Amino acid sequence: MRLNAPTKLSWIISLILGLVSLLSYFVAIPFVTANLFWFMGAGWLLLILATFLKGL
Repeated sequence: MRLNAPTKLSWIISLILGLVSLLSYFVAIPFVTANLFWFMGAGWLLLILATFLKGL
């Protein structure tokens, strides 16, 4: 299995999802705070998929 570097766009989107979910842990953001786990999971999943799939 060959791993690829994620594109800048997918890396930035996953970083934003992770930072927003981390920020919502300390500050109440209406929709994000209720779904904190799923926002962090989506960021990790995007980063993992971008590593395994070429061009994502």
